[in-house]
Amino acid sequence: AATMPAFAHLDPVAHGSLMAGFSHPLFGIDHVLAMVAVGLWAATIGGRALAWGPAAFVGTMILGFAAALLGAPVPFVEPVILSSIVFIGLMVALAVSMPVAGMMAAVAFFAFFHGHAHGGELGTAGAAQFAMGFAIATALLHAAGIALGIGLSRWQKKNCTLTRLAGAVTAVAGLWLAFAG
Repeated sequence: AATMPAFAHLDPVAHGSLMAGFSHPLFGIDHVLAMVAVGLWAATIGGRALAWGPAAFVGTMILGFAAALLGAPVPFVEPVILSSIVFIGLMVALAVSMPVAGMMAAVAFFAFFHGHAHGGELGTAGAAQFAMGFAIATALLHAAGIALGIGLSRWQKKNCTLTRLAGAVTAVAGLWLAFAG
């Protein structure tokens, strides 16, 4: 009997470019971990970081996507994506509170590589709809991280042990992804 190929992401022909883009970050544990961690870190910093950290990530991710579409070679895309999980997880685990501009710069650096990876996997999808889809999914993953961070901080009152533990688990998961495969 013939077998059908397995697809890690939705086929844009069958599901449309928007849904293919929306599903793209959701089917990659590396993207999910990094994007939720951005939200967690924003929640630990609070204030303007709640909006500006995720905005910097999404905006710069679009720039990385455009660079991939233009054929700009970017070295070390996958290693940097994996290091983003470790770095941002550690920022949460260590409860690193820095100026919002510093947090924005850090997440923007990593976001460029995440966007470049999305662009490299565009396939037959329409670029604009695909980008809109993964931008929305990314923002929702950031929002989930923010909600988790705020929820944990309210539940724990002044003690942020569970939030820090979530960051540590994220960093360890990033190391596992980097060295297990």
